[in-house]
Amino acid sequence: MSEIFEHKLSQLGIKLSSKQYQQFDQYFELLVEWNKVMNLTGITEYEEVNEKHFVDSLAIVKATDINQIHTIIDIGTGAGFPGIPLKIAFPHLKIVLLDSLGKRVKFLNTVIEVLALTDMTAIHGRAEDFAKQKEYREQFDLCVSRAVANLSTLSEYCLPYVRTGGMFISYKSGDVDEELTLSKKAVHILGGRLEDTVKFELPDTDIGRSFVKIKKIQSTSGKYPRKAGLPSKEPLS
Repeated sequence: MSEIFEHKLSQLGIKLSSKQYQQFDQYFELLVEWNKVMNLTGITEYEEVNEKHFVDSLAIVKATDINQIHTIIDIGTGAGFPGIPLKIAFPHLKIVLLDSLGKRVKFLNTVIEVLALTDMTAIHGRAEDFAKQKEYREQFDLCVSRAVANLSTLSEYCLPYVRTGGMFISYKSGDVDEELTLSKKAVHILGGRLEDTVKFELPDTDIGRSFVKIKKIQSTSGKYPRKAGLPSKEPLS
């Protein structure tokens, strides 16, 4: 366990048990091991993974009260960020991880198994397809995504999963103002409303972060998301 990691989490108001720290260490080891044979992350140094993946994933506590949330879907989760760190730190959460690459989903399932994470599943497919399925559509209190895409595109991927009254929170780099302006119409069309944007720096760094909070105020029309590829090729505007 890293004292630096512990200190950074304490600045977010997060206190973990030794078992939870052990799970983070196991996750780190699996990440580095699997990364040798497939591209999961460009960051492999211990403290850097703790900071740029784990602390970054958990920093969402600055934007919402995770204890009031029960169900989360993580769209375009990649190597499991932010979903797996959230599950380790907040075991009460029921989380679905969605990724379009089968190999990554295999890695995620290994992490879930080795860390003995219950109420967590990893599914392989496109956001556009699963959003049409009854068991996923408008079923989640919170949708999160650290995926790199513009906010209009991400909103079309993510808002269909959020129940009315729930929230979509997008992890963005510090400067997000222009993107917010360009996405207003798309968010409205999809049944959302832009709430506040929480801007901050990761503890003890100059890494700027923004959490864009989008509240789901009405049901998303059945025609969204559009078919695979369209949300990214032709963002709603």
